[in-house]
Amino acid sequence: MMLIAAAAALLVVMALALLRALLGPTIYDRILAVNIFGTKTVLLIAVVGFLYGRPEFLDIAIVYALINFISMMGVLRFLHSET
Repeated sequence: MMLIAAAAALLVVMALALLRALLGPTIYDRILAVNIFGTKTVLLIAVVGFLYGRPEFLDIAIVYALINFISMMGVLRFLHSET
């Protein structure tokens, strides 16, 4: 029951992060919101994998976290080179 509540809370936080990404006043607010969304997605994948008893979901979550990190570094490097 607690894991279902945790998954629901993660979905609410992900929705709020998406809203922040759409309405953020600056580009850095939007980048931070997308990064938060990616982090919460990793957590959600891990919780869902634990709920269904599928430990291989943790591997998927780790790969997603690495992709999220590398893409954020690429976006920030691109924005830094423009200024």
